[in-house]
Amino acid sequence: MDKEASNGEHSLQQMELAEISSKISNRDKRREIFSCHGYWQTMDIGPKVQQVNRRVDSKLSYTEILQEEVKKSQIKYQDNHKSDYDNKDGMEASQFRSSKKQGQFLSTIPFSIPKPLTVSSNLGGLPISLEMAVGLRKMLFGNTFHVFSYEWKKSCFKFHTPYSDLSYALEAEKGGARAILMAVQVYIIKYCLFVRNREENIPLQGLCEMSQTEQENALAESLGDILWTAGERRKAIVCLVTTDTYFTPNIDYKIDNLTERLQLFEFFEKEAAQKFICDHIQCFKGEGSHGVILFLYSLLFSRTLERLQKDLDFTTSHLLQFSLGNFICRQAILNVILTGRASPHVFNGFQKFDSEGGVQELLHGVLARNDVGYLHWNKEEVEHYRPLQVGSMLKTPKLPIWLCNISGIYSVLFSTNRLLLSDWKMEHIFDLYLYNGQPSQKKTVHLTVDTHSHHWEKNHCEESDPEKRFPSVEMAIRTKWEGAAINWNGAVPFF
Repeated sequence: MDKEASNGEHSLQQMELAEISSKISNRDKRREIFSCHGYWQTMDIGPKVQQVNRRVDSKLSYTEILQEEVKKSQIKYQDNHKSDYDNKDGMEASQFRSSKKQGQFLSTIPFSIPKPLTVSSNLGGLPISLEMAVGLRKMLFGNTFHVFSYEWKKSCFKFHTPYSDLSYALEAEKGGARAILMAVQVYIIKYCLFVRNREENIPLQGLCEMSQTEQENALAESLGDILWTAGERRKAIVCLVTTDTYFTPNIDYKIDNLTERLQLFEFFEKEAAQKFICDHIQCFKGEGSHGVILFLYSLLFSRTLERLQKDLDFTTSHLLQFSLGNFICRQAILNVILTGRASPHVFNGFQKFDSEGGVQELLHGVLARNDVGYLHWNKEEVEHYRPLQVGSMLKTPKLPIWLCNISGIYSVLFSTNRLLLSDWKMEHIFDLYLYNGQPSQKKTVHLTVDTHSHHWEKNHCEESDPEKRFPSVEMAIRTKWEGAAINWNGAVPFF
């Protein structure tokens, strides 16, 4: 009996050694592993080798050889891929190399999708092709060798606790995906206040008593609304992850173990798209779902890559910008969420620009008023006399909800009065509410705006600190209501 056990253990040891040897000696297989999981240091082969060492003392020298091969392969892989980055022109590739050396760029960390958050390959969607994936990657990053970072991959649409003061609000962590989360938050507030309710003035308390089911319905309705608008109200595309991989990448395309598994589901009625999203809402809100990335993919395919190219101008070739070790959203992404069109600028209409050589280029702005709006104020821009001028199309939306970019931090400002912007008399004294997405915020901030009083200048002129003299939130509000006085109603102002 002992002899049989010994023979069985010896066979198992031989199988384990053969498995490790195969991973190291097979060049094509090794490339696939590298592409899926990044660099060798992200693969935990060491414990596997140590396990074999402990069980087979006689194979120690062979194990050492395997470990040496792993080390050589790692160095060779990094050297080969360093040339890929060195051959890329432009500042973004340089920043990418720098942050990679500093360990700031985390795209190589494996972040797999739990199986319950994937769908069956037989659900009936259109499998993504290599050509579609390359087009998507180039539209986002400007190339095919960049992939989303760990921060992006772990971002999903997660609400605060049901029935809490912020039960209507999404949790928005730091990182590039935060802008998208707060832009979607605008539509969630729109749905909760003005779509599911028809009253002119809704009490804020209605936002603070949402159940989990109501949260999920609000998210599905909002995502579907955005996708339908991006598809010019004729079509919406929803992307979900399946268990299968649909194409074999070439040497110029870096695998991310997400894009290659997509199926695209096409809908020609908004309600059908919203119901489908609701039925698969965990694919967008579940932890590990890559929910924000899936929504972004759905948004771009709903708009179509061809339309996106026409929306952009010579100032913007792709939608994500590399900054401080992460990819952040350019204005075009926010505009396609807010307006359905990926215009790179926030002024009204088109503007002519005289480029070098006397050639006139056309800058693309916002063409029409939409349901929701946008406000922008940046302290550094003001100090350098180059503030961004937001046009009236975004400043005065049909409904009183604004995505606000305040010194690079995204917040949402809104009124519960549907008619606020339809009657100028209502804009004398009115209430606004602010959600800034910061973890420190535990309840919605209540502001009272008085557009006929200018005492704010007198009250703050004696302050020596410009940050205290001009709170950034107030300055953002004054880009819409110039000279207005803002009462924080007991809350501590955000400076």
